[in-house]
Amino acid sequence: MDCYLVEGGAKLSGTVQVNGSKNAALPILAVSLMTGGRCTFRNVPVIRDLQTQVKILNTLGIESQWDGHTVTTKVVDTYNSVAPYELVKTMRAGVCVLGPLLGMRGQATVSLPGGCVIGERPIDLHLKGLAALGAEIAFDQGNIHVKAPRGGLKGATIYLGGKFGSSVLATDNVMCAAVFAKGVTVIECAACEPEVVDLADCLNAMGAKITGAGSPRITIHGVKRLKGVDWSVIPDRIETATFLIAGAITQSPITIAGGRPDHQLAVLDVLRQMGVEVKRNGSKMTVVPGGRPKSAELATLPYPAFPTDVQSPMLALMAIANGTSIVTERIYPDRFMAAAEMKRLGANIAVSNGQAVIQGVERLQGAPVMASDLRCGAALVLAGLAAQGQTRVSRIYHVERGYERFEERLRKLGAKISRVSEESVEAAAGA
Repeated sequence: MDCYLVEGGAKLSGTVQVNGSKNAALPILAVSLMTGGRCTFRNVPVIRDLQTQVKILNTLGIESQWDGHTVTTKVVDTYNSVAPYELVKTMRAGVCVLGPLLGMRGQATVSLPGGCVIGERPIDLHLKGLAALGAEIAFDQGNIHVKAPRGGLKGATIYLGGKFGSSVLATDNVMCAAVFAKGVTVIECAACEPEVVDLADCLNAMGAKITGAGSPRITIHGVKRLKGVDWSVIPDRIETATFLIAGAITQSPITIAGGRPDHQLAVLDVLRQMGVEVKRNGSKMTVVPGGRPKSAELATLPYPAFPTDVQSPMLALMAIANGTSIVTERIYPDRFMAAAEMKRLGANIAVSNGQAVIQGVERLQGAPVMASDLRCGAALVLAGLAAQGQTRVSRIYHVERGYERFEERLRKLGAKISRVSEESVEAAAGA
């Protein structure tokens, strides 16, 4: 198993290109199931979660081909509508084949999803929405079975709000299933994230009739069939924010190119509160080096508010800020897995009842740490960049689920980071 070795203190410079959005590409690849035509998806990041998604689609009768950041797909048979447990268990987003399969093939079996351990992430809203369209739902040995009634799915008005607000994947699944439902479907309290808009735009390019994506009310007029599509996935807003924080935490003038500044308004606002200046030039954003960042307060909420996926990386920046910062997590209250590991680096963080209080320290100290989830792993790398001495980040397979060649791209910016085997590090330590 590999780990990252990060030597802190290096200044970064140069330009990094943002890759396509992981969270947009996952459900967009799944629409391959909804057409007999050939689909070409561009700007797809080469990361573990997307590779797993393609493997899931392969088991469902889709022939695929990777060429750089382009994935071409074509349905070659429809005999199987069961997404295998051994693949779906590795990531929560495997459940996003549920709606496309139900809508196109009239049935689907998907194991309860896995992925990062960041607290309760139920799929009750997915099932509530599909049931409202008429789907019959059953559970058996950890699997979800959904089946359309004999007359097919029927449009309905569906409220998809939950105790933590709207759900992106639930909105995706219900929207995909509703594309083939008879009549009109209205999703109230729909997720407004850019990834939902990208999926809706892709479906519309295939012949769907969807309006309102990006607002809390999405309307879908059912159609009988969809055609193939040539689609380019939007830039990854979480990766964009991660590199912005990399520049801020190292006080380095790096430029992030190819992102969408309009998707970063909440993140940019918090950085501004912390005294971090970011200059915008079209799609490029450049971090302007300054002094030690100031403390700030933020709460994670559904888009367009501060994204929960950037909470852990922002903890790293707040750990070295001047003053006391407060982070309130309102999406996944247990999502403070990075805090305990950052304490090993000398961070002063107290977590209680979905809130973290961070008393900034002048300098972190390198230490062995362990990634418990995707964003925790990225946050620990960022903290290591600002720490004194060497930080060893283990379980980096979590990071590889969401960031393509993360260490290579940081190294090109001047970071002192390498990927080595755990065994070699332990052997050197014992020599």
